[in-house]
Amino acid sequence: MSDITVAKRYAVALFQIAKEQNLINQLESELRVVNEVFTNDNELLGFLAHPKMTKDAKRAVIINAFTSISPSILNTVLLMVERHRTDEVPAMAKEFIELANEENSVADATVYTVRPLTENEMEAVSSSFAAKIGKKHLRITNVTDSNILGGIKLQIGNRIYDGTISGKLDRLSKQLLG
Repeated sequence: MSDITVAKRYAVALFQIAKEQNLINQLESELRVVNEVFTNDNELLGFLAHPKMTKDAKRAVIINAFTSISPSILNTVLLMVERHRTDEVPAMAKEFIELANEENSVADATVYTVRPLTENEMEAVSSSFAAKIGKKHLRITNVTDSNILGGIKLQIGNRIYDGTISGKLDRLSKQLLG
């Protein structure tokens, strides 16, 4: 069984629990933290992967590291660590976030601009592009990029909407040459 399938099964099971308890949004935000830790904390990952560490020692570290998360997430992470599926925890978190986004009709978007966007500008981008992709709202991460001369570039999943000046110039150049 592939790693993606395993991660998806854990995510679906956790999502069903969250839906039953009406905790989808809370568990989603907690899983974003868990994903961040399991993606970036090499010390923790090294400890959990060490063959001489006992299951009890790993369990204690996980419980101490995630004292403020929901029991459902804690138990899922503990189960995955116990079954030597530590590498799939970030994939499970991402799968859960995708399920929660689908349930809430939300999409994650990255907006590249030359300067940080104001709240009003982010809301305008969100409402404009959410309608284009059939969602109610976009959860925007704004990235400032000094290489952009003007305009914005928006990435939603694997779609890219390029409204930058350099992007428009590139398209114009291709039209003239092609």
